[in-house]
Parts: sequence; C-alpha cells; structure tokens
Amino acid sequence: MNKIIERIKKLKAEKNAIILAHSYQNIEIDQVADFVGDSLYLSQMAKQTKADIIVFAGVYFMAQTAKVISPEKKVLLPNLNAGCLMADMINLHQMIDFKKSHPGLPVVCYINSTAEVKAECDICCTSSNALEIVKSLNSPKVLFVPDANLGKWVESKLNNVNVITYDGNCPVHNNITTDDIENARKKYPDAKILIHPECKPEVSILGDYIGSTSGIIDYVKRSNDKKFVIVTEKGVYDRLRRDYPDKEFILIRDNMLCESMKLTTLDEILYSLENEVNEITLDDDVRKRSAGCIERMLKVSK
Repeated sequence: MNKIIERIKKLKAEKNAIILAHSYQNIEIDQVADFVGDSLYLSQMAKQTKADIIVFAGVYFMAQTAKVISPEKKVLLPNLNAGCLMADMINLHQMIDFKKSHPGLPVVCYINSTAEVKAECDICCTSSNALEIVKSLNSPKVLFVPDANLGKWVESKLNNVNVITYDGNCPVHNNITTDDIENARKKYPDAKILIHPECKPEVSILGDYIGSTSGIIDYVKRSNDKKFVIVTEKGVYDRLRRDYPDKEFILIRDNMLCESMKLTTLDEILYSLENEVNEITLDDDVRKRSAGCIERMLKVSK
C-alpha cells in the first residue's frame, strides 16, 4: 500500500497532476488526494487548478463537470463504471420533455446529472448552494432536476416560490424513513441529528441540522456537542470518526453506502495516472452549453 501511495505522489509531481476526491470515497484515497470535499468545492478546485491532469476519485458526472469547466486539462476517471443512480434517472430526451411540459420556466439542474442534461438547463446547483441558486433566479416558479427531495427542501425554505421537481432521487438517502430518525432520537437523546437534504422532506425536517456533506462536516467542527447521528453516506461518517476522535458518531443505518463511490481504488488511481487512460471526452457543443450552466452557478457561489 505504501509503495502505491509513494508511486502516485511521484507521478503527480512528474506529470503536474492533481487528484480530486469526493467525501463519499473510500477513506484511504485521502492519502493521495490534493482536495477532498463535496461537489461544489471540487468544482471550484477543478476550475482554479493549474494542473495539466485531473484525476477524479468520484463518479462519472463529477469527472464530466471537471472537463466541462477545464476543457484544456486531461481529466481521468479511474473507474469508468463509477456512475450515479440519480443521474441515470434523467436522460436528454426526458429532460427536453420535462421542459416542454412547463414552458418558459427557468431550469435548475442539480450537479448530479450528465453534461447532456446540464446543457439543457439554465443554471447548476449543488446541495451546498441549491437554496442560494434558486433564490438568485427571482422567479415565482422554477423547474428543478433531477432530485425531487432536494428541490422540495429548497421550496420549504422559500416563501412564494413553487419548485416544480422531476421525479428523481438518491436511493441511499431516499430510503431513510421518519421511523429511522424517530428511533435514533429515542436511542440517542443527547445526540444531534445531521441530515442531508437528498432525504425526503418529511425526514429532513426532523433533523437538528440539514445540509450538504461539507455542511455536515463543518457543523461538527464548530459544534460543542459530543455525539452526532449522521444521516448521509458512510464516507462522511468515516472521515468524521477519523478527524474528531474526541466525539462520537452514529451512522443512521449500516447500509448507507453509495456502491459506485466505493468502486475507485488506489490501484486504479495509479493505473489511470501511470497510463493516462479513462480520459473523459465531450462533444464540443454539449460542453459549451453545459459550461454556461455551471459557470453561472460558480459566479453566484464564489
């Protein structure tokens, strides 16, 4: 393992490469990553980096996003099977049909979507900035794709804004029930319950804090509390346990695993960087149109 890590670090220096890793990745990948965080943070880092090569330890739509906003860079995805079930719930034709059924409305696209879908949208968002993005449109009605739960959570936070949602979701978060939260509240009455807004609205409302992966991590960092129930993917729980050994963390369910996020290994990162394989490519027209969607988000969330 140490030899693999040393080899990756050596190759990064030789090739002017960086590794971006999402917080849901296997925790050992942090040992070679230059930046670890949520989708907004990683998008910002992909935009700002002076590296020639970006190795994305994440899933396909994330690597696509990096290529969209940094087309001059070589973007590698170590495991091409690392997809996103939510992103797969809407394709280009479904996106076009959804817009046609609600003509003339601005379209907000969650970052968990393909470049082809983003190309049909007005502005992108992440769970970190979804509320801010929808507010920035100053529209009484907004289309939101593909995550219905996040869209309805945003709607609940705004007065007089109707967020019309596509029927998509993250299965990991969508499977959490109100019973899960109520049982955790009874079992751990002294714990704060931190919930990702990809959960159903009736679940999210029961939390002490609702926010993105980075928001949850920051909440723990700032909090004087010592016990937390984590209601999001296990990678966040693993990092919190590592980084805050003086605090106690309970994962809401043992099965809070995004299997695609766990596909990437250190061996695959080494192989992709060594051989510069699994490069992300995009149709130029799609890239340009989806770039506008993402760039508008980055201007709002600087």
